[in-house]
Amino acid sequence: MCGIVGYIGQRNALPIVIEALKRLEYRGYDSSGIALINDNKLAVYKKQGKIVELERSLPEPSKCEGNIAIAHTRWATHGEPNEINAHPHTDCTGRISIVHNGIIENYKPLREQLIKLGHKFVSQTDTEVIVHLIEQFMTSESCLEDAVYETTKRLEGTYGLVVLSDHDPNKLIAVRKGSPLIIGIADNEYFIASDVSAIIIHTKRVIYMQDNEICVLTHEGFEITNIDRAKVKHEISVVDWDISAIEKGDFKHFMLKEIFEQPVTINNAYRGRIDEQMGTARLGGLNLPLKELRRVKKVHLVACGTSFHSAMIGKYIIEDLSRIPVNVEYASEYRYRNPIIPEDTLVFVISQSGETADTLAAMREAKAKGATVLGITNVVGSSIARETDGGTYIHAGSEIGVASTKAFTSQVTIMVLLAVFLGRMRSLSPVDGMEYIRELDKIPGKVERILAQNEAIREIAKSIKDSTNALYLGRGVNFPVALEGALKLKEISYIHAEGYPAAEMKHGPIALIDENMPVVAVAPRDPLYEKVYSNLQEVRARKARLITIATEGDTQLEQISEHTIYIPDTLSNLQPLLAVIPLQLLAYHVADLRGFDVDQPRNLAKSVTVE
Repeated sequence: MCGIVGYIGQRNALPIVIEALKRLEYRGYDSSGIALINDNKLAVYKKQGKIVELERSLPEPSKCEGNIAIAHTRWATHGEPNEINAHPHTDCTGRISIVHNGIIENYKPLREQLIKLGHKFVSQTDTEVIVHLIEQFMTSESCLEDAVYETTKRLEGTYGLVVLSDHDPNKLIAVRKGSPLIIGIADNEYFIASDVSAIIIHTKRVIYMQDNEICVLTHEGFEITNIDRAKVKHEISVVDWDISAIEKGDFKHFMLKEIFEQPVTINNAYRGRIDEQMGTARLGGLNLPLKELRRVKKVHLVACGTSFHSAMIGKYIIEDLSRIPVNVEYASEYRYRNPIIPEDTLVFVISQSGETADTLAAMREAKAKGATVLGITNVVGSSIARETDGGTYIHAGSEIGVASTKAFTSQVTIMVLLAVFLGRMRSLSPVDGMEYIRELDKIPGKVERILAQNEAIREIAKSIKDSTNALYLGRGVNFPVALEGALKLKEISYIHAEGYPAAEMKHGPIALIDENMPVVAVAPRDPLYEKVYSNLQEVRARKARLITIATEGDTQLEQISEHTIYIPDTLSNLQPLLAVIPLQLLAYHVADLRGFDVDQPRNLAKSVTVE
């Protein structure tokens, strides 16, 4: 959730960490702060609100000069967003400072113990116990890293943690357990960040810290050890994308840019993974022999949020093409209900960031029960990428907008490849497999045709921007598309919206429908079209403001709709890749017309690294 950055080198640290914070602001924007060493003294500056507020509050540059600093942008967990609860937090002496991403589960008893020992707490946060513990273990015989080691032994929960102190003003200490931390390596300078996007402008050479590791950085270099203080060796990874991936270019918002990138990102998801001649997909990253894959009798798809909706679509397609039963599970519920995972079950965990706390916990529970667990993620070096038995990257590139768009369609593309791959081992014929591969290869061009309707969709958005509620309907494989469309609208425009199976609408939601209610229906030509059309007649009879997503050439829906958005024809199981595009644009334009910050919606953060 929160964004963390640290710097040690020869340059002035302040502009470096401020710029890095801005690139991490999508991880949290309740408050922000920095701590730096100026003239061998620790200086801390914090402010409620976005990073621009912090910049305005800083004193004259001479008081903020120094070549070592840490910084933080917050998504609040414990304690409301305000200046006192903002990070960095300091000890009683004002000489030790920390930034933290995660949750300390045993902070209450630790806090009570520390108060009895004379420590004074000023915030409501769980984080503050960490810095007081470090202070407690700082003695004349111990150094800063000794105190940090002792502190971590007493912490329960998750943390990405960076420590700075004027006790040792030429040193940074980073600790990871459950929350991502990356070490960036450049010439005579080093970086710490919770996300590559913060440091990519300075270096592409990174080390992905693993759980229970501590990194001590100085001007001369760095050393990584485990919790037992044994040295750990890491390969240096090279990030394979450049700064343009995290710049908005000519687009007003990252979300709009990422919507328009989908012809490329969908292609990237299947490029090199299709075999048109054999009518199948190549998914070597699964790291499983074909004999074992043929024995699979059940699939669990485990995810949260938008990834959950892609998993729901995956269920429809995998069951249809491979005839393997599929369970779709909320990661946040999976491990707590003691899931039944029979032998020959394949578990896929799906997460854009690869760091989603609930999904990681579900993955570990499934592995503990002996399941083969595979990952579908976007981030190389992420926890899911490292800890699963195999999997596949979606290759969507950096996604900055909090409301996921291109990652969703890339995940759905992987679901299609997986369905074809498993299907060809069973009942899917070569001819049908080839048809899916050929049609998938046409999807990027068809997405471009939908994006060309951007201005027309903006005009439709004007007609519903002042609504307070909306209903999204779909059936079959397009029901999850309706759920995703409703989620996008509520995430960024703050209009209450619900997705429903069109036929289920009669069992409750129809009571809400009147002339003020927008109803958005995903109704392309498919085997359920006539059923959906009948459902929409019922909606129209209640005078709803009906907006339909229809297949090109369908004039029937136009007659009952206030607005119709057309998508190209394709195979029914591929329709979600097209139908979701106008829903993304509709949500974007409604939010923008309402004057909201589309990329940083209130109360949300990009990567949910806490339960």
